[in-house]
Amino acid sequence: MDPEAARTARESLDLAFQMSNILDTGLDRHTLSVLIALCDLGLNPEALAAVVKELRREPSSSAPVLPPPSFP
Repeated sequence: MDPEAARTARESLDLAFQMSNILDTGLDRHTLSVLIALCDLGLNPEALAAVVKELRREPSSSAPVLPPPSFP
């Protein structure tokens, strides 16, 4: 990516992050960057928003806990 394109991308992400903060979305800069990249790849933004909302609803302790391996 040429320096001008990199600067423009950084400024766009900064602006999107500021808007995200004003709207109190709770998204960090990295997450927002990933979501924007997914939209750029053609994923439906409304579907992504639904996934983010659903992931926030799930308690963090809901991740499956695997039992420790048993050794013979």
